[in-house]
Amino acid sequence: MNRREFIIASAAAGLTRKLAPGPTGNRIDRAALVKRHFPLLTEANINSPLQVPYDSHGREVPYADGWSGPGHSPASPRIQEAVAWLRQDPHRIDLGRVGFILRKADGANAVLKDITNIHQQLDLLDGRLVSSFEFEDLPVRVTTLCHPQRSLLAIRVKSPLIATERLGISIAFPYASGGWQNEEDWNSPDRYRTEITQSQSSAVFGCVLDATRYWVHAGWSGTASWAKAEPHHFHLFAPRQNELDLILSFSPELSVSELPSFEQVRAAAEHYWQEFWHSGGAIDLSSSTDPRAEELERRIILSQYLTAVNCSGSLPPQETGLVTDSWYGKFHLEMHWWHAAHFVLWGRSPLLERSLPWYAGILPRARESARLQGYRGARWPKMVGPGGRESPGAINPFIIWQQPHPIYYAELLYHSRPNRGTLDRYREIVHETAEFMASYAWWDSASRRYILGPPLVPAQESYARIRARVTNPTFELAYWQWALSIAQRWRERLGQKRHPGWDRIIARISRPLVRDGIYAAIDVAPYTLYSDHPSMLYALGLVPPTPLIDPETMRRTFQNVRARWNWDSTWGWDYPAMAMTAARLGEPENAIDVLMMDTPKNRYLPDGQCFQQSNLPLYLPANGGLLYATAMMAAGWHGAPNVDTPGFPRNGRWNVKHRGLLPAL
Repeated sequence: MNRREFIIASAAAGLTRKLAPGPTGNRIDRAALVKRHFPLLTEANINSPLQVPYDSHGREVPYADGWSGPGHSPASPRIQEAVAWLRQDPHRIDLGRVGFILRKADGANAVLKDITNIHQQLDLLDGRLVSSFEFEDLPVRVTTLCHPQRSLLAIRVKSPLIATERLGISIAFPYASGGWQNEEDWNSPDRYRTEITQSQSSAVFGCVLDATRYWVHAGWSGTASWAKAEPHHFHLFAPRQNELDLILSFSPELSVSELPSFEQVRAAAEHYWQEFWHSGGAIDLSSSTDPRAEELERRIILSQYLTAVNCSGSLPPQETGLVTDSWYGKFHLEMHWWHAAHFVLWGRSPLLERSLPWYAGILPRARESARLQGYRGARWPKMVGPGGRESPGAINPFIIWQQPHPIYYAELLYHSRPNRGTLDRYREIVHETAEFMASYAWWDSASRRYILGPPLVPAQESYARIRARVTNPTFELAYWQWALSIAQRWRERLGQKRHPGWDRIIARISRPLVRDGIYAAIDVAPYTLYSDHPSMLYALGLVPPTPLIDPETMRRTFQNVRARWNWDSTWGWDYPAMAMTAARLGEPENAIDVLMMDTPKNRYLPDGQCFQQSNLPLYLPANGGLLYATAMMAAGWHGAPNVDTPGFPRNGRWNVKHRGLLPAL
C-alpha cells in the first residue's frame, strides 16, 4: 500500500458551490454518471494503483545554471555536486509503508501469484476502496478509507486467516531518499530512529529522520498488539478474531485529537464525496453514439477524482501527486495551471485557492530573485520546494511561461466571483507579476519593438541547448501580451489608472515569426523543431485571442503540426492543449481527434492515470488539462459561437449534457 492510499487529504469541507444548470434540457443522473466508471481490477496491476551569468542584450544577468562554468564550459565537479544537492533538497519523504503479512499453511510467506480471485473496486461516490481475494482457498475482504480532512487511514479486514495469525498488518518506516521515483531508502537502518509506545488498543510511532520528526498514531479493534519484526518494521496480529479495524493518523505533532472509529471515517468520507459529485460541474456523454464517447466520459470522471485527491493541497502539486516521486519530489510552477486551473471551470474554485496563498508566502523571495537579475516585480521560480527556492539547472531558471500563470488564476477566480473581495485578495500578486513581465521585456531601438529573451528556454524545451540566444517564442509572446492586458483590466477594476509602461509593451511587443505561412516556435534558427511540446499552437488555445495571433495562420500551423510532429516525444497535457486550440479555431472534429489520439503519451490506465514512461507511471497535468479542455468544449469560452457545446462536433454522434460549468476565458 503506497502513500496515496493513506495521505489523501484533499480539501476542507465546503469545497464546492452549486452553480446554475447548463443550457441543455435533460437532467443528469450524477450518481449513475459516476457509477459507470468505478475503477475495477480483477488482477494485480502494479501500474494502476488505486493514487552563471548570461548576456542579456549587453547586460550580465545571473542565472542558477550551475552546470556551466566560464564561457559555458562544464562546471567543476564540486559545483556540479552542489547543484545536484540543491536540485534534490528539500525532497519529500515516505511516511510509512502499510501492507499485509500473509503466511502459507507451511509457514512460508506468500508471493503475488498465490493471490487468486482478485476483485478490487473503488467506489467513487463514497471514497471507499473494497478489495477481495482468496489465499489458499480462504477469503480476504479489505475496505480502505481516507479521512477527507485529516491525514488518516482507516482499514477493515475480514478473514478467517486473522484468527490463526496467518494474516496480519505490517507498517514499515524508511529513511528518506532524494532519488527519482524512489523516495524511500530501506538500506540505512542506522541513520534514523523509530520508537513505539503502545497500550491495550493504541500505539504511537515516533519517527526521527535527521531534523525531521513525525508521529503515527494507531488505534485498532479487539485484542492485538504490535511486535517489532526488524528495525523500523512492525507487525500487528489479532489472534482469535476474524475481523480487524485499524486507524492510522500521520501528524507532525505528537498530540492529535482523538482517533475516530472506522465507521466515523466511513461516514466522513461518504459525506465528502457525495457532496463533491452532486455539486460542481458534470458532463454526461451516455447518449452519444461516437465510439470514443464512453472512454472520454470515463477519463473525465476519473480525472475529477484524481485531481481532487492529488492536486488540491496547500502547496502546488507535484506531477505524480501523492503516488510517487519525480523530479526529486519538487513541484513545477509552469505545471500548476495544468493541475488546478480546471477547478474553477468545474465550480470548485476553493480547490485551486487552497494553494494560492503559497505565492504570497514566497513573494519576498520572488522579488529578491527579480532584483538580483536587475528586474522589477516578482520572478516566480520553476522547479521548487515549499520554501520557494529555484532549483538550478540548464532549463529550470530560463523558463518564463510560468510567470503569467498567477494572473490567469486571478482572472479565472474573478470570472467565477466578480467582486471586490477577489480583487483585493489577489491585487498584489497580479501587480508584482505584471511588473516583472514588463521589466523583462527588452526594448530593441533598432526594430522598435519589445523582445523576450535571451537567455530563454521556451515551453517547448527542445531549444535548451541554445538558451543563450533564444528569443520571442510564439506562445510566450501571446501569453505576455494577454496577461499584461488582464493586469491593466485589474487596475481599472480597482479604480486605478492604466500603467503607461505596460501599455507600451502591449502595443509594441514583437509579433511571432511566420515562415512559409505558419508560426515558427522561436524567431532564431532552427525556428521550429518537431518534437516535445508543439507550444506555438497554445498561443491561441490556452491563451485567449490576442491581436498578435491570426486565426488563419494558426489554422495552417495546426494542420502542419498534425502532419509532421513526433508524437512519441510529446507529453500528456499536449493533447488537451491542442484540443483547446482546435475548439477556438471552430474545428470541433479536430478537437476530439487530438484529445483522443492513440499515442503512447495519451494512454489512460484502469485507474484513470495517464501513463507516460517507466519512470513516470502517471502524469496528473494530463488529467487536469483534460478537464479544462472538456469544460471549455462543453460550456464554451468568451467570444465562442452562440451555440451549446461549441467545442463538440455537431455531426449527430455527440449528445452532450452538462451542468454547473463555467465558460473558459
